[in-house]
Amino acid sequence: MQTIELNAASKELSNLVELVLQGEEIIIIKDNQPVVKLMPLLPVKQPRQPGSAKGLVTISDDFDEPIADFEDYLQ
Repeated sequence: MQTIELNAASKELSNLVELVLQGEEIIIIKDNQPVVKLMPLLPVKQPRQPGSAKGLVTISDDFDEPIADFEDYLQ
């Protein structure tokens, strides 16, 4: 973890961004108090699309029929 004063951080922003992208944690301080943590953004999840898995799942015609070897478990 690296800490840097706000004034210095404003001059070194592009270098700090590169460090963050390499996995470094950067804390920006102002008046000796931590105020900002630089961190990479998480990838944005795309909203699910209805019907996008159509055709990938099938249910057989005998889905509701009892399973022959399953009777022992029903007792």
